[in-house]
Amino acid sequence: MSASRRSGTTDELGPDEPEPGGAELLAALLDGMDAALCAFDADGVVTHWNREAERVLGWSAAEAVGRRGLSGWAVRAADAGEIEGRLLSAMDAPGRQVHEFALVTKGGGRVLVRMQSAAVRGGDGKPAGVYCAFSEVHAQIDLERSIALSEALFENASWGVVLVDADLRPAVVNEHAARALGLGRTAVLGRPLADLLGQGVEELESALAHVLAEGAPPAPAELWVSVRAGDGEEDGFERRCWRSGFLRLASPLAEEPVPLGVGWLFQDVTEAKLTAQEASQLRFRSQQLHRAARAAAECEDPTEAATVQLDFALAGFADHALVDVVAGEDPVRLVRVAATPAGPPGPCLPVAMAGIPVPYDAGHPAPQCAERAGSVRASAGAASPERAREWAAARQWPPETVHALCAVLRSRGRTLGVVTFLRGPGRGQFERADATYAESVAARVAAALDLAGAVGG
Repeated sequence: MSASRRSGTTDELGPDEPEPGGAELLAALLDGMDAALCAFDADGVVTHWNREAERVLGWSAAEAVGRRGLSGWAVRAADAGEIEGRLLSAMDAPGRQVHEFALVTKGGGRVLVRMQSAAVRGGDGKPAGVYCAFSEVHAQIDLERSIALSEALFENASWGVVLVDADLRPAVVNEHAARALGLGRTAVLGRPLADLLGQGVEELESALAHVLAEGAPPAPAELWVSVRAGDGEEDGFERRCWRSGFLRLASPLAEEPVPLGVGWLFQDVTEAKLTAQEASQLRFRSQQLHRAARAAAECEDPTEAATVQLDFALAGFADHALVDVVAGEDPVRLVRVAATPAGPPGPCLPVAMAGIPVPYDAGHPAPQCAERAGSVRASAGAASPERAREWAAARQWPPETVHALCAVLRSRGRTLGVVTFLRGPGRGQFERADATYAESVAARVAAALDLAGAVGG
């Protein structure tokens, strides 16, 4: 114990001159501690008192070092015997002891502290005193709560928690996040996000970089990402929506904020988002059918009413529409009667084909639709732009077509023809719900074309 009252430690450690050697270093180390620290010799005399102890209680080292016990100044006289006995008992006890009791400040107030005490042994191995580290109970509880919260987040949280370092690589991942990424917790660590996610990784990395530079955004963000089905697999992506919150992490030990990384918390809201999108889409399509019915009712020409139905149906649904009617059976021959422009989207207008059938090849979706009396979907898939154009040209469709949906036109138990809806590369494939909507539109178009035939007859 080089820094003690007997050796004459100065400043916060004592009032006398320092001894040569390590006393100054010991004084600097003790004063730099975040915890309040005091020490007693075997007789209960205060030998050390650092700056944090002075901050908590107000007593300076000059006032504390050299006092016997705490009675009458740092502890109420009524409590002194019990408290000092508990502290000095640490000399005869193995390990550390933890106590909670009230100390008295220089101003006369009382502070509840949590104190850890342990024996200090001399060169002969016998107890030479006790050192005590203490802090205000509320500060200790806050620290324990922070640690408990951190552990709970990374073990039991029902949402994903990822700590991303300054290089945008996961440093810590909880179990929920690892499951969402489809990998084990250790397999995720240190890997670029592009190895873990497919589509959407650029948006995520941009958000993380923004948080590192500017701080946390004011509200959560909803990010759509594609999660790989297996480690290193190129196919089998699953699209998910993660509602994400971000926190910039800075070191509490630095004088100026030094970013350590980003805390990323996310929750999978895919099902809720899809449900909301489907409900919104259903409301819009119902409204379009209602508007189309009212507009078609004002048309004197039934053929015009059919094209009006298609104009309303195309909004938010497809880029082009083609209407073919049956001109012969076995094999089925179809004649084009109405279509939208082949270039930029436009209104559906009648087409003069003079009864010449469209040269569809065998196996084309439109004749298949007429023969089956049911909807048929087709897609170029992930083909290159050149292959997609060849695919569309072979089927007599505009060159930008990559997805198609054929719905049969039936009225009064007869197949009148086929309506084909086409989408370009900016839209997704037709789904089952799209086929249901197309069949509803086709039923109205078929009724109008049937009426046109009756009126013409």
